[in-house]
Amino acid sequence: MMNLNLALLKLKALSRDKKGQDLVEYALLAGFIAVAAGALLPGISTSISTIFSKMASVLTNAASA
Repeated sequence: MMNLNLALLKLKALSRDKKGQDLVEYALLAGFIAVAAGALLPGISTSISTIFSKMASVLTNAASA
């Protein structure tokens, strides 16, 4: 029972923490703009795809380190 209460307290604390929220919102906005630009300008869609592939690779390597 004590572990459950501790887990609930940690979840409440996380729900109040807003430190990373701005970064996530800006990342989502940048992703949306990139997708819209790729749809409107097909010539740059391969460049956008390459950038997102490189970002995914870097994030995967960082997560496994």
